[in-house]
Amino acid sequence: MILLDKALLFQKFVKFTTSVHQLTHEITMGVREDTITPLQYSILEYVAVTGLVTPSQISDCLYISLPNTSREIKKLAQKGLCEKYTAPEDRRMQYIRLTDQGEVMMNKAFATIEARFWERAGHMSAEELAEIEQAIELLKSKVFHDRQPL
Repeated sequence: MILLDKALLFQKFVKFTTSVHQLTHEITMGVREDTITPLQYSILEYVAVTGLVTPSQISDCLYISLPNTSREIKKLAQKGLCEKYTAPEDRRMQYIRLTDQGEVMMNKAFATIEARFWERAGHMSAEELAEIEQAIELLKSKVFHDRQPL
């Protein structure tokens, strides 16, 4: 039987998530084009990673009000970076997706982020990279799975 110190596990989890935030900040620094705000970049990044999303999903994920989300989406649409898509099965449903220009911008940002990732991880063996991939999959399935916000 394995004895688990839940308080210690939670402390490690908090330290880990803080490290993830710090690393995210480091490897994404400077990837945002000057034509968009940090919030607009976050919206584009979320749409790029998630695919078709509703404004309310963006609002929930990024912890911003729906009116602010709608305003920022409108600004991004005016810049030609995203567009609204009406669902053919339910014309009341509107989704947000990247335009070709938005995809180009995000692909450029992700290429920079990937290069920075490999600067940190490129020295690792294939076995170590496989262990990291397994750890990520385990965390995704057990802790970071899709759920309603708390």
